[in-house]
Amino acid sequence: MMMSNLCVPLLLITLTMAADAQWDLQNGHTDANLRGIVNVSSGVVWASGTNGTVIQSTDEGATWRKCAPVPGAEKLDFRGIQAWDDKVAIVMSAGTGDDSRLYKTTDSCKSWKLVFINPDKEGFWDTLHRVSKNELYILGDPVDGKFSLFVSTDSGQTWSKSNDAGLESGPGGGAFAASNTSLTSVGRWIFFGGAGVPAARIYYSDADCPKGTGPVCWGSVATAMATGTSASGIFSIAGKASGRKPSAANTVLVAVGGTYNRAGETKGTATYSLDGGRTWTMASIPPHGYLSCVAYDAASGAWIAVGTNGTDVSSDDGRTWRGVGSDATISDNWNALSLPFAVGPKGRIGKLKRGMAWGGSK
Repeated sequence: MMMSNLCVPLLLITLTMAADAQWDLQNGHTDANLRGIVNVSSGVVWASGTNGTVIQSTDEGATWRKCAPVPGAEKLDFRGIQAWDDKVAIVMSAGTGDDSRLYKTTDSCKSWKLVFINPDKEGFWDTLHRVSKNELYILGDPVDGKFSLFVSTDSGQTWSKSNDAGLESGPGGGAFAASNTSLTSVGRWIFFGGAGVPAARIYYSDADCPKGTGPVCWGSVATAMATGTSASGIFSIAGKASGRKPSAANTVLVAVGGTYNRAGETKGTATYSLDGGRTWTMASIPPHGYLSCVAYDAASGAWIAVGTNGTDVSSDDGRTWRGVGSDATISDNWNALSLPFAVGPKGRIGKLKRGMAWGGSK
């Protein structure tokens, strides 16, 4: 159908407004590709990305400032960041071998200290996750057929490599560093996912340990998520506790992903579990394409997921999804979430508009 010239500018404006309708855009004063984001609370937010970039806000994202450069990290890609408050944070770079590193600041990022370097020459770190005040995990790609899992119990000062049973990766196994969310925790239970052939698998802690092993063992289960290429699999996993008594059995989990370089494909992009990761069911109405990050928004009772072509929302624990204000352009291109914040390419930062009616159930 032919449109008048008068309608074309109006249509373009409408599409742009729709794309950003759910996010208030903020100025991070950087053009880095941002993939790490952590909302600490009390207005403190940290973000990280390419070229050794770390930025911080202490007023809920109203203003952002660049942190002091991390010595020797000018070419590193900071894919993950965790923080305790406005003064203390730890940032993870992703790369092969010693390009995977951790740096920590204790003085509001005026200075940085190198605290850990990947000891595996063939390793590649994917996710840095804080489980509790002092306990942190690093998930890395398999080395010698087994996922690399590093643990710290002293707030990231020292690290040890796990030798837990059940971390064997199988053919094509690996994880993704797209959003620093390929590993998550709910209470004391830990879950992670990634790629694999013939199926992308999800791993869960607290499996029954074989006699003579332990104390921590892992189980894994195949999913019907996208597989078959190095760009396919589970890119992000998030969870929530349901019921009054915390247990693995009443933990709800949602995982998203797909095929990164075929972002418009909907098949194999979202799955959910209602029993702590033991069984998984594919979404009956999938997201509108590849997604790199998912998070549960307790304020609205909805699951929010983002990717290179927009935002999707589920209000029924991952069973069905709907795209929200997406136009498959840079105007709605996101990498990672720490709600209510999202980050993306070229320094994009968004803050979720709290008036949005997702229609979820808490």
